[in-house]
Amino acid sequence: MEKLSESAVESRLAKVPEWSELNGAIQRTFQFAGFVAAMEFVRTVAAEAERAQHHPDILIRFDKVTLTLSTHDAGGITEKDFAFAGAVDAMVPAPPRVAAPPAGRKARK
Repeated sequence: MEKLSESAVESRLAKVPEWSELNGAIQRTFQFAGFVAAMEFVRTVAAEAERAQHHPDILIRFDKVTLTLSTHDAGGITEKDFAFAGAVDAMVPAPPRVAAPPAGRKARK
């Protein structure tokens, strides 16, 4: 697997907006209702990592789980990282989006 150029990484990040680039890897933090839910997510990620033979760095902070992906053999970010990010994104519901107020109206505070 070949390391992606910076412009290719930026282009692919636009398709997975919750992920960001950090020091030659892509990273996302997920938040859950509590510790048990976070650990269930980690178990699911571990099973997917084994299936894909692509293992993220995992940081657990009570109800938050941060995944960091890079392809060590390629020395950086590859298509494999974005494929795994997409698979993980499919495991969790999308974060709620706040709708913009109708034109001509101000948002309530």
